[in-house]
Amino acid sequence: MAFILFILFIILLRIGELLLSKRNEKWLLQNGAIEYGQKHYPFIVSLHVLFIISLIVEYSMKQAVSFSLFWLIVYLLLIVFKAWVILSLGKFWNTKIYHIPNLPLIRKGMYRYLKHPNYMIVIAEIAIIPLTFHLYYTAIIFTVLNSMMLAVRIKEENKALNL
Repeated sequence: MAFILFILFIILLRIGELLLSKRNEKWLLQNGAIEYGQKHYPFIVSLHVLFIISLIVEYSMKQAVSFSLFWLIVYLLLIVFKAWVILSLGKFWNTKIYHIPNLPLIRKGMYRYLKHPNYMIVIAEIAIIPLTFHLYYTAIIFTVLNSMMLAVRIKEENKALNL
């Protein structure tokens, strides 16, 4: 039961992020934003959908079922950091890459200290979510796949933001 609630929580969070992203996208486009990285975006979406499917499949195949309170607490802390990132970017936060020409980059919140804090959080989430239920195959495989995807993504974002 704990796993089902955990997965539902993750899915609802992801849906909430997509809805917020869609709302922000409308505002960004109304204010002259240009989208970058359209070619790799479907792969990012696919990766995250397959990640959730992999969590469910690996969990279903496990003989002994348990969860780690330590990793659950770490994951909940990551959600706090992600909220900080989203609040720092405000209407500029998006799951896609948008840039409004001639506007300065946001330099508040975690962006004061790190160049790509959101991606650091996503890297940690992809590893920690499966570790919460000892799903080691999903943790390893998707950490590697996500790292490869983020290498493309960060390069594209840096180019778009002239970093």
